[in-house]
Amino acid sequence: MGVCRTITDETLREAVSHGKSDYPFAYYPEDIWRFDFHRIGWHWHNELEFLVAASGNAVCCVGEDKINLPQGCGVFINSGILHRFEAYQSVYAPNIVFAPSLLAPEESLIYQKYVRPVIVLSAPYQILEPHIVWQRQILQILGQIFALQEEGGRNELSTVRMLLEIWDLLEKNMAQASGLPKLRRLNHKQAQLQTMIQFIHDHYMEEITLEEIAGAASLSKSGALHIFQSGIHTSPVAYLIGYRLSRAAAELLTTQKPVSVIASDTGFASAGYFCRKFRQHYHMSAGEYRKGKQGKNMAERMYQIKQ
Repeated sequence: MGVCRTITDETLREAVSHGKSDYPFAYYPEDIWRFDFHRIGWHWHNELEFLVAASGNAVCCVGEDKINLPQGCGVFINSGILHRFEAYQSVYAPNIVFAPSLLAPEESLIYQKYVRPVIVLSAPYQILEPHIVWQRQILQILGQIFALQEEGGRNELSTVRMLLEIWDLLEKNMAQASGLPKLRRLNHKQAQLQTMIQFIHDHYMEEITLEEIAGAASLSKSGALHIFQSGIHTSPVAYLIGYRLSRAAAELLTTQKPVSVIASDTGFASAGYFCRKFRQHYHMSAGEYRKGKQGKNMAERMYQIKQ
């Protein structure tokens, strides 16, 4: 199977529809290790998300927080919260993403009394640990939901019933955010961060400086460094290099351009520097990456033909 990537727009909003308009629910039985750079990259969505580290240990980054998720633990990510998942080995992490309106229509009493307060007033995330009774109950129900999706068939009604059970536990026990102003400040910083990220995405092929990246959000260089570090735990320049490398990797797989041309097209000053950075991130040369991925794709196509 090929490398997975997190697809987002210029604001880091996930550019994927989770489910359908008449049933906004999606189940993803994912291995974080299979994603580009072994992480489900920074993204946000209006939907609610539950993820469980079913096999292996995962890391969840939310805003300035970096949380270890040992095997058997999980996390709830609230609506509109920027987050990322990382792995240092194979981590099977099934997760569900669904619209709050799946629990109840937005104009209903149920939504206004029990759903909206959690979204608006509660913390941006909730760690789920098996040694805490109500959290263990949520983890058990999540396991049932995952199993139900694997079975397929007519499972929508049972899925929603169990989501309501989870929400009942969450609404009764999840602490309100003591730092609601902090969440608002985080959203303001997030907007500045997304503005700078959009600038990088638009100009990564050019020679751009830290001062120019900061200027895109009307910040000083030190302000840009602080927002990148507190928001996504990296520097603007490191993010720029990582984004250039991801674009170069896509070019390696989809074109026959020489490595030197790809390096130039993706903003690297020299092919030598590009090759060093590529090996550092992907633990193989650009040529090995191209050859290995193309060979794997060919093998998968031949297997499908035989089937």
